[in-house]
Amino acid sequence: MDDAPAREIVTLLDLETLGEDRFRGHSPASAGRHLYGGQVVAQSLVAATRTVEPDRPVHSLHAYFILAGDPQIPIDFFVERIRDGKSFATRRCVATQRGRPIFSLAASYQRREEGFSHALAMPQTPAPECLEPIHDLVDRFRAFLPQPAANWMARACALDMRIVAPETLVAPNAAGQKIWFRVQSPLPDDEAIHTAVLAYLSDMTLLNTALVVHGRNIFDPKIQVASLDHALWFHEPPRVDDWLLYVQESPAASHARGLTFGRIYARDGRLLASAAQEGLIRLRTNI
Repeated sequence: MDDAPAREIVTLLDLETLGEDRFRGHSPASAGRHLYGGQVVAQSLVAATRTVEPDRPVHSLHAYFILAGDPQIPIDFFVERIRDGKSFATRRCVATQRGRPIFSLAASYQRREEGFSHALAMPQTPAPECLEPIHDLVDRFRAFLPQPAANWMARACALDMRIVAPETLVAPNAAGQKIWFRVQSPLPDDEAIHTAVLAYLSDMTLLNTALVVHGRNIFDPKIQVASLDHALWFHEPPRVDDWLLYVQESPAASHARGLTFGRIYARDGRLLASAAQEGLIRLRTNI
């Protein structure tokens, strides 16, 4: 198996140090015209994490997308050390391009300790090996998918993704989406890397959940879609080079905005992370 795509993700998240609490990141050459939101979430998290003691893993982040980013130019990250307490540390990171903020993130870190424990059970789904690879779905739904969607799904990348009930791609479905995913080749045994990659991937399909309710998808040229905010809570250390189940739902949409929630489970049923995102979903009137 070619592990070059996985190495590219790790390299993408390995920021250049510019000075004290200042870092620089770049986009991949294949980024196209738009900066992927999960990239700036993950790079901002990496920048903030580099200023925190290693024994305090991140437990939550909350972020706002301020301006559309340009993947053709570097992104500079400025970290502010809000607090270093006995158990918790808090950081704020602002990502800028051309001297203007494009993204803002706040992250909280905690030394691990014992306490009460519970989690929502993972829903029953077919095993990922029983589901069609994404490339096969492109062929099956080619007549229904917009060409940009087919191109995105067919593009070779580091991710192996299997969609539970793939008919949700082309028919209205208020129940949301369930997606198995994993990075296809092994990553280093570093919790911070797996956490950052999970943040990178958490943005990939979440907002689309607000559109499958209406039988549409984010590749529809009649719809303008953009992430407005993003939140993640990390419950257990993730391992993203093993299968993870992303359970997604959209409880509401109104006023050209859609709200989505997600839960990310390990294959053994442990709830690893929870996500929330609101995004702009606007019908274009000039098409």
